[in-house]
Amino acid sequence: MDVFMENYRLIFSNLLWINIILGMILVLFERRNPTTTWLWLMVLTFLPGIGFILYLFLGQDLSKKRIFKTKELEDDCFRNIALEQKDAIQNNDFYHKDPNFSRYEDLVKMFLMNSEAYFTQDNTVDLLFTGEEKFKSLFESIKKAENYIHIQYYIFKSDGIGTKVLDALTEKAKEGVEVKLLVDGMGGRNLSKKSLKALKDAGGEVSIFFPPFVPFISIRINYRNHRKICIVDGKEAYVGGFNIGDEYIGKSKKFGNWQDTHIKITGSAVSSLQWRFYLDWRFASKAELKACQSYLPESEGSNNVGIQIVSSGPDSKWPSVKDGYLKMITNARDKVYIMTPYFIPDDSILEALRVAGLSGVDVRVMIPNKPDHPFVYWASLSYIGELLPAGVKFYTYEKGFLHSKVIVSDDFISSVGTANLDIRSFKLNFEVNAFIYDEGINIKLTERFFEDLNNCKEITDEVYYNRSNFVKLKESISRLLSPIL
Repeated sequence: MDVFMENYRLIFSNLLWINIILGMILVLFERRNPTTTWLWLMVLTFLPGIGFILYLFLGQDLSKKRIFKTKELEDDCFRNIALEQKDAIQNNDFYHKDPNFSRYEDLVKMFLMNSEAYFTQDNTVDLLFTGEEKFKSLFESIKKAENYIHIQYYIFKSDGIGTKVLDALTEKAKEGVEVKLLVDGMGGRNLSKKSLKALKDAGGEVSIFFPPFVPFISIRINYRNHRKICIVDGKEAYVGGFNIGDEYIGKSKKFGNWQDTHIKITGSAVSSLQWRFYLDWRFASKAELKACQSYLPESEGSNNVGIQIVSSGPDSKWPSVKDGYLKMITNARDKVYIMTPYFIPDDSILEALRVAGLSGVDVRVMIPNKPDHPFVYWASLSYIGELLPAGVKFYTYEKGFLHSKVIVSDDFISSVGTANLDIRSFKLNFEVNAFIYDEGINIKLTERFFEDLNNCKEITDEVYYNRSNFVKLKESISRLLSPIL
């Protein structure tokens, strides 16, 4: 018994020293948001041992600079083109097709500076609101492919629709088309090696972004590649909220109908998505690729929709997508309509929404009624309570699960992409959004918002303040955890 107690004291003493050292690292070296720092200090203090394990998997940030050093250098390759365009705008030497653009020059400049997001204005955009629409269009594009198909998803499952996509890719690989499939290590954990064999045997290539070191376990669980991109021959590209799985076509018993938003792009913006894929592929595969210019053919754009493809992630100097959301909210004069499955804004977004609401801007936020992550859902409710008195209106989507990541501001600017309105998307996930400068697309997204509003319930003051004490408790606990959710 004495030996046991002595070993226990030794282990406990070591755990305390580990906690002290990690606490010093958090405060002195990582320069996190103070709220996040204090949260982790509390976890390490009150959960010695367990807190260390949680920090190892969810909180450690020490190796970020080393991990992403090469990736940042590669991203620099595209910077010069974007900076040339910024200089042209500043020197009033930049031609824009739509006169409405002049009001948003500051937004375009910001994206050129913080994300090297090249502005193109010869694009066509097709909006895809259902899984059936999205996959029908995707299969048609894959079938037409002659040179290459580059496809990247956060979640890719070996189920019905996943098998059909893999079969289509395998057939094109057999025809000699270059096929590269990039899947996130955690999001793609249900994609079996057996299901990939035929594609690989046909000459297709598969790479995993941050694969787990053992099945389902990764110390880089925070750094997830949440992007959903597909580029075909440099002519057509897809980006948005849909992943690859049967639930995205409404076949999930848990979620039922799946409400989402994806876009198909033709025009010069395709090259920006191609460049994004190229950099992610190089980082994940460690492969030497041929010159990227071979993947960037001359644009065949024939329309006048303006687009900037904006990427952000833990390798970014600035939270570019979040900055775009913030700018859209603060610049709004008439309306801001938001659709997001997760509503955990940081302080800046929260304040921007509050000020917009108090200023008389019509601010409406739509979230799902069926949460796939309960802690995130309860945390969302806590933030809603702060904004209702400011005039911000909230709605829960009742006809299945809402997964769209859409923001519409006034009558010209819109955003469709992969980033949720939450801290994880702003700081930890690799995300990509299309910021669209076009009145017609803005109108269509606004019309869709009001169509979906018919399947929503409003969270009124009465509904919110009459919630049970148990729900309030869950909200409070989840709110405390929101910086690491």
